[in-house]
Amino acid sequence: MTISVLIADDQQMVRAGFRMIIDSQPDMRVVAEARDGVEAVALARRLRPQVCLLDIRMPRMDGLEATRLLAGPQVPDPLRVVIVTTFDLDEYVYAALRGGATGFLLKDSRPALLVEAVRAAVRGDALVSPSVTVRLLAHLTRPQRPARRPAEPLTERELQVVRLVARGRTNEEIAGELFVSLSTVKTHLGNVQRKLAARNRVEIAAWAWESGIVR
Repeated sequence: MTISVLIADDQQMVRAGFRMIIDSQPDMRVVAEARDGVEAVALARRLRPQVCLLDIRMPRMDGLEATRLLAGPQVPDPLRVVIVTTFDLDEYVYAALRGGATGFLLKDSRPALLVEAVRAAVRGDALVSPSVTVRLLAHLTRPQRPARRPAEPLTERELQVVRLVARGRTNEEIAGELFVSLSTVKTHLGNVQRKLAARNRVEIAAWAWESGIVR
């Protein structure tokens, strides 16, 4: 199956570079380009690409607001958004992930990481640039608001899965470490998302760090 991708960036050269990387993959295809956030939201809602690559600083509407409109908590059928930006300011990272983004990359990341982030988003995984991951986790371990209580208690096996998600493991890696099938891992994650009312792996990981079950 070909992965459809939307690229939104106010710089034509950046869009061209991303298109070259994405279109060079046999299983990916750029279906639209947008020059600002307003255009990105309109195209994404009309075309429903599997992954949206959004810059942060764009005219008319920035990438954070576009992310909230496409993937935020109030969106009934959210799209998968990966932020790709020059700016690794902490407030941008937190706002993007809280707004529903499934990945956060810097533009100086190697092309392979961009491709990996697209594939991770399609799988339902999250990928954050290594240079900001440590700061992100440090932020999540600082006392903030109390972690929300699950609708139902998590089983011990579900807690094991949550801890591994918070450590950045993929579904395949979790299956290998716990000696279970990939479908079993997906079932556990589905149960965890339902109990936590979490929309993606990032929210599961955030809950794990905020609740203190991972340190």
